[in-house]
Amino acid sequence: MGGYQWITGPDLPVMPITPGHPVRRLSQEEFGELSYQVMSHVFDIHNEFGRFFDERIYKRELAARCPGVELEFPVTLSHWTFRTTCYLDALVGGGGAFEFKAVERLTSVHQGKLYNYLLLLDLAHGKLVNLRGESVEHEFVNSTLRPEERYTFEIVADRWSASVKGGDELREAIVGLLDDWGTGLELGMYEAALVHFLGGEKQVVREVRVRGQRGVVGTQTMRLVADGVAFRLTAFESDGGRFEDHARRLLRHVDLRAILWVNIGLRRVTFTTIESGAGL
Repeated sequence: MGGYQWITGPDLPVMPITPGHPVRRLSQEEFGELSYQVMSHVFDIHNEFGRFFDERIYKRELAARCPGVELEFPVTLSHWTFRTTCYLDALVGGGGAFEFKAVERLTSVHQGKLYNYLLLLDLAHGKLVNLRGESVEHEFVNSTLRPEERYTFEIVADRWSASVKGGDELREAIVGLLDDWGTGLELGMYEAALVHFLGGEKQVVREVRVRGQRGVVGTQTMRLVADGVAFRLTAFESDGGRFEDHARRLLRHVDLRAILWVNIGLRRVTFTTIESGAGL
Protein backbone atom coordinates (compact mmCIF):
# COMPACT_ATOMS: atom_id res chain seq x y z
CA MET A 1 0.00 0.00 0.00
CA GLY A 2 1.31 3.46 -0.86
CA GLY A 3 2.23 6.19 1.58
CA TYR A 4 -0.47 8.31 3.12
CA GLN A 5 -1.13 11.90 2.10
CA TRP A 6 -3.35 14.40 3.88
CA ILE A 7 -5.05 17.15 1.90
CA THR A 8 -7.70 19.78 2.46
CA GLY A 9 -10.18 21.88 0.59
CA PRO A 10 -10.68 22.09 -3.17
CA ASP A 11 -7.89 19.63 -4.11
CA LEU A 12 -10.00 16.67 -3.01
CA PRO A 13 -10.88 14.21 -5.81
CA VAL A 14 -14.53 14.12 -6.81
CA MET A 15 -14.82 10.34 -6.39
CA PRO A 16 -13.91 8.59 -3.12
CA ILE A 17 -12.23 5.70 -5.01
CA THR A 18 -10.30 6.85 -8.07
CA PRO A 19 -8.14 4.57 -10.27
CA GLY A 20 -5.33 5.98 -12.39
CA HIS A 21 -7.67 5.59 -15.35
CA PRO A 22 -10.86 3.59 -16.06
CA VAL A 23 -10.35 -0.17 -16.14
CA ARG A 24 -12.23 -2.94 -17.91
CA ARG A 25 -13.83 -5.86 -16.06
CA LEU A 26 -12.65 -9.00 -17.88
CA SER A 27 -14.60 -12.22 -18.20
CA GLN A 28 -13.06 -15.43 -16.90
CA GLU A 29 -12.20 -16.48 -20.46
CA GLU A 30 -10.62 -13.12 -21.28
CA PHE A 31 -8.54 -13.13 -18.13
CA GLY A 32 -7.50 -16.75 -18.71
CA GLU A 33 -6.12 -15.88 -22.13
CA LEU A 34 -4.37 -12.79 -20.78
CA SER A 35 -2.90 -14.74 -17.86
CA TYR A 36 -1.53 -17.39 -20.24
CA GLN A 37 0.30 -14.72 -22.22
CA VAL A 38 1.70 -12.99 -19.12
CA MET A 39 2.79 -16.20 -17.44
CA SER A 40 4.67 -17.40 -20.53
CA HIS A 41 6.86 -14.30 -20.16
CA VAL A 42 7.12 -14.82 -16.38
CA PHE A 43 8.36 -18.40 -16.82
CA ASP A 44 10.95 -17.28 -19.38
CA ILE A 45 12.17 -14.50 -17.08
CA HIS A 46 12.41 -16.84 -14.09
CA ASN A 47 14.39 -19.37 -16.16
CA GLU A 48 16.84 -16.68 -17.29
CA PHE A 49 17.17 -14.60 -14.12
CA GLY A 50 16.83 -17.28 -11.47
CA ARG A 51 15.07 -16.83 -8.15
CA PHE A 52 17.20 -14.42 -6.13
CA PHE A 53 16.24 -10.97 -7.48
CA ASP A 54 13.86 -8.52 -5.85
CA GLU A 55 10.33 -8.49 -7.25
CA ARG A 56 10.84 -5.05 -8.81
CA ILE A 57 13.49 -6.51 -11.15
CA TYR A 58 11.14 -9.18 -12.41
CA LYS A 59 8.30 -6.67 -12.86
CA ARG A 60 10.42 -4.27 -14.87
CA GLU A 61 11.65 -7.05 -17.13
CA LEU A 62 8.07 -8.21 -17.65
CA ALA A 63 7.00 -4.68 -18.64
CA ALA A 64 9.88 -4.54 -21.16
CA ARG A 65 8.82 -7.82 -22.78
CA CYS A 66 5.05 -7.83 -22.54
CA PRO A 67 2.91 -5.13 -24.25
CA GLY A 68 0.17 -3.48 -22.21
CA VAL A 69 1.80 -3.83 -18.77
CA GLU A 70 1.31 -0.82 -16.48
CA LEU A 71 3.48 -1.06 -13.38
CA GLU A 72 2.45 0.42 -10.01
CA PHE A 73 -1.07 1.23 -11.15
CA PRO A 74 -2.47 3.79 -8.67
CA VAL A 75 -5.81 3.73 -6.84
CA THR A 76 -6.63 6.72 -4.64
CA LEU A 77 -9.07 6.60 -1.72
CA SER A 78 -10.31 9.88 -0.30
CA HIS A 79 -12.75 10.95 2.36
CA TRP A 80 -13.09 14.56 3.38
CA THR A 81 -9.54 15.70 4.43
CA PHE A 82 -7.92 12.28 4.09
CA ARG A 83 -6.38 10.70 1.01
CA THR A 84 -4.18 7.68 0.46
CA THR A 85 -2.90 6.11 -2.73
CA CYS A 86 -2.08 2.43 -3.09
CA TYR A 87 -0.45 0.74 -6.05
CA LEU A 88 -1.31 -2.51 -7.80
CA ASP A 89 1.91 -4.17 -8.98
CA ALA A 90 0.74 -4.51 -12.57
CA LEU A 91 -2.39 -3.83 -14.57
CA VAL A 92 -2.24 -5.70 -17.88
CA GLY A 93 -4.44 -5.09 -20.91
CA GLY A 94 -6.49 -2.46 -19.09
CA GLY A 95 -8.20 -4.98 -16.81
CA GLY A 96 -5.85 -7.77 -15.65
CA ALA A 97 -4.68 -7.43 -12.04
CA PHE A 98 -1.33 -9.01 -11.14
CA GLU A 99 0.59 -8.93 -7.87
CA PHE A 100 4.20 -10.15 -7.77
CA LYS A 101 6.11 -11.43 -4.75
CA ALA A 102 9.58 -12.76 -4.04
CA VAL A 103 8.95 -14.59 -0.77
CA GLU A 104 9.39 -18.08 0.65
CA ARG A 105 5.72 -18.90 0.10
CA LEU A 106 2.43 -17.18 -0.68
CA THR A 107 0.08 -16.63 2.25
CA SER A 108 -3.47 -15.49 2.90
CA VAL A 109 -2.11 -11.98 3.51
CA HIS A 110 -0.87 -11.81 -0.08
CA GLN A 111 -4.19 -13.16 -1.33
CA GLY A 112 -6.02 -10.54 0.72
CA LYS A 113 -3.95 -7.73 -0.79
CA LEU A 114 -4.84 -8.72 -4.32
CA TYR A 115 -8.49 -9.30 -3.38
CA ASN A 116 -8.55 -5.77 -1.99
CA TYR A 117 -7.43 -4.41 -5.37
CA LEU A 118 -10.11 -6.41 -7.13
CA LEU A 119 -12.74 -4.74 -4.93
CA LEU A 120 -11.28 -1.27 -5.38
CA LEU A 121 -11.16 -1.61 -9.16
CA ASP A 122 -14.35 -3.70 -9.54
CA LEU A 123 -12.45 -6.51 -11.24
CA ALA A 124 -13.43 -10.17 -11.11
CA HIS A 125 -10.07 -11.89 -11.63
CA GLY A 126 -6.45 -11.46 -10.61
CA LYS A 127 -3.22 -13.45 -10.47
CA LEU A 128 -0.74 -13.75 -7.62
CA VAL A 129 2.80 -14.69 -8.69
CA ASN A 130 5.78 -15.65 -6.50
CA LEU A 131 9.22 -15.87 -8.11
CA ARG A 132 11.39 -16.83 -5.14
CA GLY A 133 11.02 -20.61 -5.44
CA GLU A 134 12.81 -23.09 -7.65
CA SER A 135 9.69 -22.95 -9.81
CA VAL A 136 7.20 -20.11 -10.18
CA GLU A 137 4.33 -20.27 -7.68
CA HIS A 138 1.10 -18.73 -8.97
CA GLU A 139 -2.59 -18.77 -8.13
CA PHE A 140 -5.80 -17.11 -9.23
CA VAL A 141 -7.71 -14.78 -6.92
CA ASN A 142 -11.33 -14.14 -7.88
CA SER A 143 -14.17 -11.94 -6.67
CA THR A 144 -17.85 -12.03 -7.56
CA LEU A 145 -18.58 -9.07 -5.30
CA ARG A 146 -19.88 -5.93 -7.02
CA PRO A 147 -19.78 -2.38 -5.62
CA GLU A 148 -23.53 -2.22 -4.97
CA GLU A 149 -23.18 -5.15 -2.56
CA ARG A 150 -20.42 -3.42 -0.60
CA TYR A 151 -22.58 -0.35 -0.10
CA THR A 152 -25.60 -2.26 1.19
CA PHE A 153 -25.10 -2.90 4.89
CA GLU A 154 -26.96 -2.52 8.18
CA ILE A 155 -25.73 -0.86 11.36
CA VAL A 156 -26.19 -2.74 14.64
CA ALA A 157 -25.48 -0.65 17.74
CA ASP A 158 -27.70 -2.06 20.50
CA ARG A 159 -24.61 -2.62 22.70
CA TRP A 160 -22.98 0.73 21.98
CA SER A 161 -22.71 3.15 24.91
CA ALA A 162 -23.19 6.83 24.15
CA SER A 163 -21.71 7.73 27.54
CA VAL A 164 -18.16 6.60 26.70
CA LYS A 165 -15.98 9.51 25.65
CA GLY A 166 -15.12 9.53 21.95
CA GLY A 167 -17.72 6.94 21.01
CA ASP A 168 -20.00 9.22 19.03
CA GLU A 169 -17.05 10.73 17.16
CA LEU A 170 -15.68 7.30 16.25
CA ARG A 171 -19.04 5.98 15.10
CA GLU A 172 -19.73 9.03 12.94
CA ALA A 173 -16.29 8.75 11.31
CA ILE A 174 -16.68 5.05 10.53
CA VAL A 175 -20.16 5.39 9.07
CA GLY A 176 -18.94 8.24 6.88
CA LEU A 177 -16.03 6.15 5.61
CA LEU A 178 -18.29 3.20 4.83
CA ASP A 179 -20.74 5.43 2.98
CA ASP A 180 -17.85 6.53 0.74
CA TRP A 181 -15.76 3.37 0.47
CA GLY A 182 -18.17 0.54 1.24
CA THR A 183 -17.38 -2.54 3.33
CA GLY A 184 -14.97 -5.38 2.53
CA LEU A 185 -11.71 -3.44 2.15
CA GLU A 186 -8.53 -4.04 4.15
CA LEU A 187 -8.99 -2.88 7.72
CA GLY A 188 -5.75 -0.93 7.53
CA MET A 189 -7.35 1.51 5.10
CA TYR A 190 -10.18 2.35 7.48
CA GLU A 191 -7.78 2.50 10.43
CA ALA A 192 -5.41 4.94 8.70
CA ALA A 193 -8.28 7.31 7.95
CA LEU A 194 -9.61 7.05 11.51
CA VAL A 195 -6.21 7.87 13.00
CA HIS A 196 -6.10 10.96 10.79
CA PHE A 197 -9.59 12.15 11.78
CA LEU A 198 -9.01 11.48 15.49
CA GLY A 199 -5.95 13.70 15.64
CA GLY A 200 -3.07 11.87 13.99
CA GLU A 201 -0.53 9.25 15.06
CA LYS A 202 0.89 11.22 18.01
CA GLN A 203 -2.58 11.74 19.46
CA VAL A 204 -4.10 8.32 18.76
CA VAL A 205 -1.30 5.72 18.89
CA ARG A 206 -0.15 5.49 22.50
CA GLU A 207 1.68 3.23 24.90
CA VAL A 208 -0.58 1.74 27.58
CA ARG A 209 0.88 0.24 30.76
CA VAL A 210 0.28 -3.47 31.34
CA ARG A 211 0.00 -4.79 34.91
CA GLY A 212 0.90 -8.30 36.02
CA GLN A 213 0.68 -9.97 39.44
CA ARG A 214 3.66 -8.00 40.77
CA GLY A 215 3.21 -4.66 39.08
CA VAL A 216 3.84 -3.15 35.66
CA VAL A 217 5.40 -5.64 33.22
CA GLY A 218 5.66 -3.35 30.20
CA THR A 219 3.63 -1.32 27.74
CA GLN A 220 1.39 -2.17 24.80
CA THR A 221 0.86 0.04 21.75
CA MET A 222 -2.85 0.73 21.26
CA ARG A 223 -5.08 3.15 19.38
CA LEU A 224 -7.04 5.47 21.66
CA VAL A 225 -10.06 7.52 20.69
CA ALA A 226 -9.87 9.41 24.02
CA ASP A 227 -7.98 9.12 27.30
CA GLY A 228 -8.66 5.67 28.71
CA VAL A 229 -10.69 4.52 25.70
CA ALA A 230 -9.20 2.29 22.99
CA PHE A 231 -10.78 1.20 19.71
CA ARG A 232 -10.39 -1.90 17.62
CA LEU A 233 -11.67 -2.84 14.15
CA THR A 234 -12.30 -6.42 13.03
CA ALA A 235 -13.89 -8.03 9.98
CA PHE A 236 -15.53 -11.22 11.24
CA GLU A 237 -18.36 -12.57 9.13
CA SER A 238 -19.67 -14.81 11.94
CA ASP A 239 -19.93 -14.12 15.69
CA GLY A 240 -16.35 -12.92 16.18
CA GLY A 241 -15.20 -16.00 18.07
CA ARG A 242 -13.87 -15.18 21.52
CA PHE A 243 -12.81 -11.62 20.72
CA GLU A 244 -14.92 -10.06 23.46
CA ASP A 245 -13.74 -12.58 26.05
CA HIS A 246 -10.09 -11.79 25.32
CA ALA A 247 -10.81 -8.05 25.22
CA ARG A 248 -12.21 -8.28 28.75
CA ARG A 249 -9.09 -10.13 29.89
CA LEU A 250 -6.99 -7.33 28.41
CA LEU A 251 -9.00 -4.70 30.28
CA ARG A 252 -8.15 -6.34 33.62
CA HIS A 253 -4.47 -5.60 33.06
CA VAL A 254 -4.43 -2.08 31.58
CA ASP A 255 -5.54 1.39 32.65
CA LEU A 256 -8.41 1.64 30.21
CA ARG A 257 -12.05 2.35 30.84
CA ALA A 258 -13.32 0.69 27.68
CA ILE A 259 -12.58 -0.76 24.27
CA LEU A 260 -14.81 0.40 21.42
CA TRP A 261 -15.10 -2.60 19.11
CA VAL A 262 -16.35 -2.16 15.55
CA ASN A 263 -16.81 -5.28 13.45
CA ILE A 264 -17.06 -4.42 9.75
CA GLY A 265 -18.75 -7.38 8.13
CA LEU A 266 -19.75 -7.29 4.51
CA ARG A 267 -23.46 -6.69 5.16
CA ARG A 268 -23.55 -5.94 8.88
CA VAL A 269 -21.48 -3.41 10.82
CA THR A 270 -21.66 -3.95 14.57
CA PHE A 271 -20.70 -1.36 17.19
CA THR A 272 -19.97 -2.75 20.67
CA THR A 273 -18.72 -1.03 23.83
CA ILE A 274 -16.69 -3.32 26.09
CA GLU A 275 -16.29 -1.60 29.45
CA SER A 276 -13.80 -2.42 32.18
CA GLY A 277 -15.40 -4.35 35.06
CA ALA A 278 -18.59 -5.09 33.10
CA GLY A 279 -19.76 -8.65 32.54
CA LEU A 280 -16.97 -10.22 34.63
